[in-house]
Amino acid sequence: MKDAQATLIHDFVEPFKDPDGVLWDVRVLGQQRDDGTWIGWLEFENPVTGIRRTNRETTQSSAEGLTYWATGLEPVYLEGALNRAS
Repeated sequence: MKDAQATLIHDFVEPFKDPDGVLWDVRVLGQQRDDGTWIGWLEFENPVTGIRRTNRETTQSSAEGLTYWATGLEPVYLEGALNRAS
């Protein structure tokens, strides 16, 4: 997981502002598994602190399903995901 085969699924237009006021660029990355399903995770990037990634956040039956999931993420979910990211 999370190697060169990752596909950009969704790039959030607006930066995410965490509770401390730090702005993060957020994108959802995915990768197709051998069984045809897709896994997805989030990547947060800040020019000062660098990149933080979550572990797998979801498994979907298709790339389209992963895109649908990604486009429905709300700020409260992003806040929790940022806390899980390393």
